[in-house]
Amino acid sequence: MTQSILPIDQQWMRHALALAAQGKGLVEPNPMVGCVIVRDGKPLAEGFHQRFGGPHAERQALAALPADCDPAGATWYVTLEPCCHTGKTPPCSDAVIAARPKRVVIAAVDPFSEVAGRGIDQIRGAGIDVEVGVCEAEANRLNAPFIKRVRQQKPWVIAKWAMTLDGKIATYSGNSQWISGESSRRRVHEVRGQVDAIATGIGSVLADDPTLTARPPGPRTAVRIVMDDKAELPLDSKLLKTRDAAAVYAVVRGDAPQQRVDALRQAGVGLIVNESGTRTGGVDQLLNWCHDQGMSNLLLEAGAGAMASFFEADAIDEYHVYIAPKLIGGSAAPGPLGGIGLSQIAQSPQLEPLQVESIDGDLFVTTRRVSRG
Repeated sequence: MTQSILPIDQQWMRHALALAAQGKGLVEPNPMVGCVIVRDGKPLAEGFHQRFGGPHAERQALAALPADCDPAGATWYVTLEPCCHTGKTPPCSDAVIAARPKRVVIAAVDPFSEVAGRGIDQIRGAGIDVEVGVCEAEANRLNAPFIKRVRQQKPWVIAKWAMTLDGKIATYSGNSQWISGESSRRRVHEVRGQVDAIATGIGSVLADDPTLTARPPGPRTAVRIVMDDKAELPLDSKLLKTRDAAAVYAVVRGDAPQQRVDALRQAGVGLIVNESGTRTGGVDQLLNWCHDQGMSNLLLEAGAGAMASFFEADAIDEYHVYIAPKLIGGSAAPGPLGGIGLSQIAQSPQLEPLQVESIDGDLFVTTRRVSRG
């Protein structure tokens, strides 16, 4: 019979979650996981999954134990169920059992089909007390991109835009540089360096000629993807001039002019052909392609048209909005979401309460789509 959850359990688990978060951008498509080994109220060792293909958190914690320390009888705090299968590394459940803990506290069950409760059952089967669900919501939030990839076979989509206080992302003439401040732009570059892909629309490329790279580079190098129905991506664009630094792909319609399609292919652009002929179909096909490439997350930095395509496809999971103390005005100045839009307020996707941070005069607002299960 397992013991009841103790008040101190949440404290240690939150410490393990903070450790796990250090793997962001380094371990994908694996989940971020942290582990702390505690005995008599004192930590013996800790570890986290540091890189894809490297040792998992449990084995990192074991490796950090002092040479003269026997971990028998300790309590283990692990943010995700220990794996029980052999992948790039051996099963962690075996290592946990061999360490002879008195108790194992786990935040969340691993949704991956080859684990999914089996690791927990194996540890319990060895006569070890196991508690599951301590800080579960926090653990699942941390690994939301991993969970979505496993359950829905699609990457986590973050929509980012900068806008003025009156809700404009550009002037009526298309000028948008720069709405947000330098510190806000640095934050955007940090996120770019943590994701697998960055998507934009051809309108943004033609208007701004962006590079869409992380400066300075982060732990991941994102591929750049252009939603480009007619294969209009200029061959002299900064995206193509920097394709040696990061790959470039274009989502083109099946009826795009063949001459332009061939020119992009010859220029080294990877092509994703949208045979559906619809904007939302193109989004869905892109997300399926991202999953097939092993991608966990995609950052959407686009104008009103491409942003609307993802919105209409109900494909956005998280929003990063930078609000600057500027005003533009004008009915012809675009807002962040184009398209037809919703006819009723009640149709709006349900979002979590806003999180607001001040960044050198700008407001940084984040929210997520309420979990769809």
